[in-house]
Amino acid sequence: MTTESTAIPAQQIAAGYAVEGQALELGTVVVDGTVDPTAQVRIPLATVNRHGLVAGATGTGKTKSLQVLAEQLSAAGVPVMMADVKGDLSGLSRPGEPGDKTTQRAKDTGDDWTPTAFPVEFLSLGTSGIGVPVRATISSFGPILLSKVLGLNATQESTLGLIFHWADQKGLSLLDLKDLRAVIQFLTSDEGKPELKNLGAVSPTTAGVILRALVNLEAEGADTFFGEPELEPKDLLRLDPQGRGIISLLELGTQAARPVMFSTFLMWVLADLFTTLPEIGDVDKPKLVFFFDEAHLLFTDASKAFLEQVEQTVKLIRSKGVGVFFCTQLPTDVPNNVLSQLGARIQHALRAFTPDDQKALSKTVRTYPKTTVYDLESALTSLGIGEAIVTVLSEKGAPTPVAWTRMRAPRSLMDTIGPDAIKAAAQASPLQAEYGQTIDRESAYERLNARLAPPEQQPPANDPSLPPPVYVPPQPSGGASAEGTVTARKSVEPGMFDKMMSSPAFKSAMRSAGTVIGREITRSIFGTGRRRR
Repeated sequence: MTTESTAIPAQQIAAGYAVEGQALELGTVVVDGTVDPTAQVRIPLATVNRHGLVAGATGTGKTKSLQVLAEQLSAAGVPVMMADVKGDLSGLSRPGEPGDKTTQRAKDTGDDWTPTAFPVEFLSLGTSGIGVPVRATISSFGPILLSKVLGLNATQESTLGLIFHWADQKGLSLLDLKDLRAVIQFLTSDEGKPELKNLGAVSPTTAGVILRALVNLEAEGADTFFGEPELEPKDLLRLDPQGRGIISLLELGTQAARPVMFSTFLMWVLADLFTTLPEIGDVDKPKLVFFFDEAHLLFTDASKAFLEQVEQTVKLIRSKGVGVFFCTQLPTDVPNNVLSQLGARIQHALRAFTPDDQKALSKTVRTYPKTTVYDLESALTSLGIGEAIVTVLSEKGAPTPVAWTRMRAPRSLMDTIGPDAIKAAAQASPLQAEYGQTIDRESAYERLNARLAPPEQQPPANDPSLPPPVYVPPQPSGGASAEGTVTARKSVEPGMFDKMMSSPAFKSAMRSAGTVIGREITRSIFGTGRRRR
């Protein structure tokens, strides 16, 4: 119910959220505990690529807010990529169940609520989950992101960067963990020590620390994640036959022992999109929206180089038409340089039980525009479940008035659908044929092993005891054969690469061409890089 004393402030606040184009409907304004169903709070769809933050303590409704945002983005024809860390978002694929609470929430928020299912793609990190397996190669993941996963310090991170550089220069494909292990083992061997010395500032001790960290990572199941085929960005930019954006849900699976892998993989996807997508500037709606759940995992103990790359990615990816929303408990989990770039703020209730909590609360209040309607410090600790303090960017790019908002109820199921249903959906996915089978082609591991192995005795060319040569038709280079079995690429002639690298003509071409001619790997943000096909 509205009263005359609250209706005017509520309508004044809502006026700041008026839009001419499409918008995501968040809910309605609350003043002095009274909700006004006609005072709508919304985010203009054209400003979603200015990024956002969804924050709040456990149990305050953050996940349901993410669900509401994902539903409306999908309905507007915008694909969504979401991290489903706790497995709470699978209900997006099923219509919601009506009930008294849902009916009351729809009445409060002026929502013509209808149970609706949305198109969902279930993905898993590596092959041990129940979704479609997604992977990245070590080479394309890059040294900075891998250092974050391994928990390396700044010195070790720079050493790993030099090791990647050496492998790139030598044309050694780093596809999975055994490839990187083989490279480090070679560089620390008697034969490889001259190469290690030439790298400069790389100590065998530091290389050994990195090697042990890799072994630990492999023991925790990450060997099923790094490899091929790796996820292609185009598969995240899909629409269903009705023109709705497909919501890609990424589950943690067996990577729960190292959850930082989860957020770091999402950062790799974002960096890959930054590299591959064209510049499009400001558009009526984004091409893709990313949701980073448990965002604190991304920033905790991160190196300076890592944080700088996150800041740069968030700043520049907007012009590629990609929006990024961080979801975490405290806004202080996100570094200031990143937080300052987040145009939309949906802040659920905060708890202030300890001095540190009170300090975080005070910092949060200072990040909001001034308001005469609410005492924000009191409001942020008084919000009910499914309520939030909101401010976004208007269509003109200016911050909207602060609004205590009663959030809409999701139209999809506010529950999980169970592992069997997820597994069945993943098996029926068109992506299963592309990503469901592991490819193990020739890479650094095979090449270095062949180099270190003793030479085989070659039989005489005209030995009459040998059978005549048999013609073998050529096979595709890597990938699955027609029968669906895993194939390995044939080795190149031993020493061929070294001969090419030592050729004066090749060295001259490299000098004159600058930096990229002759290389198979070009590295972008975070040191990520795709091998040219």
